[in-house]
Amino acid sequence: MSFRRKLLLMFSLAVALSVAAVTWTVSAMARRALEQSDDRRTAALVSQFRGEFHRRGEEVVRLVEAVAASESAARMALSLSRESPDYGAYLNQAKALAETEQLDFLEFTDSQGTIISSAEWPAKFGYKDSAVPTRPLPQAPYLQRELLPDGASLGVSAIREVTAGDTSLYVIGGQGLDQRFLASLKLPSGMRAMLYQNPAPESSRQPLLDAAGNHLAADPLAGLIKRTQLEKVESAELAHWSSDPADDETVHAIPLTGPSNELLGILLIGNSRRPYVELRQRIRSAALLVGGAGILLAIVLSSWAAARVTRPVEQLAEAARAVAGGNWSKQVDVTSEDELGELARAFNRMTLELTEQREKLVQSERVAAWRELARRLAHELKNPLFPLQLTVENLIRARDERPEMFEEILKESSSTLLAEIANLKNIISRFSEFSRMPQPRFQRIDLNEVVRKVSRLFLGPSSGLDRPVIESRLDLGDIQPIAADAELIYRALSNLVLNALDAMPKGGTLTLRTRQDPKGALIEVSDTGSGLTWEECQRLFTPYYTTKAHGTGLGLAIVQSIVSDHGGKISVRSEPGQGATFRIELPGNLDNAREATPQSSTTLS
Repeated sequence: MSFRRKLLLMFSLAVALSVAAVTWTVSAMARRALEQSDDRRTAALVSQFRGEFHRRGEEVVRLVEAVAASESAARMALSLSRESPDYGAYLNQAKALAETEQLDFLEFTDSQGTIISSAEWPAKFGYKDSAVPTRPLPQAPYLQRELLPDGASLGVSAIREVTAGDTSLYVIGGQGLDQRFLASLKLPSGMRAMLYQNPAPESSRQPLLDAAGNHLAADPLAGLIKRTQLEKVESAELAHWSSDPADDETVHAIPLTGPSNELLGILLIGNSRRPYVELRQRIRSAALLVGGAGILLAIVLSSWAAARVTRPVEQLAEAARAVAGGNWSKQVDVTSEDELGELARAFNRMTLELTEQREKLVQSERVAAWRELARRLAHELKNPLFPLQLTVENLIRARDERPEMFEEILKESSSTLLAEIANLKNIISRFSEFSRMPQPRFQRIDLNEVVRKVSRLFLGPSSGLDRPVIESRLDLGDIQPIAADAELIYRALSNLVLNALDAMPKGGTLTLRTRQDPKGALIEVSDTGSGLTWEECQRLFTPYYTTKAHGTGLGLAIVQSIVSDHGGKISVRSEPGQGATFRIELPGNLDNAREATPQSSTTLS
């Protein structure tokens, strides 16, 4: 990735992260503020509900006391004190008094709880009313479930006692806790009150009611209602009424209990999430707008900064490539006084110093090369010259001192002279050969075929006649043809095989292996000889370096030269006593192949 793109990515990421952080912070603060506002409004509504409940209760107490003080109640109590009271005479008395006093519920019961008259359900006449509390009678109003013909309903009730002698008549009256009660509450915008009337087993009425008198499905609130029924404490939950998040509500549940702390109903206060959802959407829209503008600004700034920074850097990179290509005197223009300008000046100083050092180094290397060549030539020529000198001296001495044996000594000395002269020619030939290595002629070749020919020549049946037995192993992979010079590859492999054979004077195993490589092909030559140390592996391909007692040190240098000319690489892996493995990596080079008939290595046979 270019520096320009990295800079653009960095600016864009910084803008995106900043906008995201601000958006998240503002959204969290807005949510917290709205939740606190909902809590305050809910607390105010609960307080209003309790105040209204208290006011309604006082009104119910006043109305029930009025009924208890009425002449009808007194006559009913007096009638109950007689031995055979006529209960049927008062069957509709409660309904008439309830309409007069504007009570939704009104019942008269005797001291045993038997209903004498019921305004809301006359058919309850003669049944027991389990709602009659034990003594002492509560003076304050209380919440009570009233059974109606079509189900159960909650009401704010009060009870008073009317006595006639030893007989007691109980007056139980109340007003319904229904939609009229909920409608009397002053609800802020976005809030609504619902009443869950904990249903009696015999009730079939839908238990969830709102201020408009609508019976709602309680399924979205089932979890909240269940928890409140079990724990009987206030709790809250997010209710999902539809797939639209704006229809969600934060619902607070307040348990409503009766005189014996039994749960009779639940007041549900819903706070609409629509304001928060709309605010969050506006925040996100603003964030997207700001983020888009920020990214556009980041593109402009990054382009300007990149042009400011990358142009000098690109010039430096181009100059560095020129230096790497051999133009050591390359200079760059200094256009600023900042760090980039200092870098350009340092680069110019470096190229000047490199040019000077290169000239000195070239001169030093030339002198060192000539000295090394002279030393190697002197060393290699010194060995055969000494026996030549001794042989000539022996001939002169034999001619002067023993003429009669001169012919015989001449014949023996001639053989020695010819052998040493041949040795000299061989040494000179090797140095000459290394100095004029031919360039490869690239043609498509079958590398496995070249390896087989090397194996047949050096590891055939006759190879073990004058040396210990060497076991040969061929592990040839399925490789594609490559472009190479078959004769030079054959020559390089021959050198490696000869070195491997020399490394196993007591016999061993030589393995030739080929493998397909993503870039071309691999060749490995492995032996089980004495191996090499780490230091020897590092110097092994240095010209004139050898580990043999009688060697020029040019064999592996020639191999490396051939591999390098093919664009490949050679390496060695070895440990003392573990043998050695030479690995040659050759590229495909098919672009360099000549337009000629494909060949393998037929010229080598």
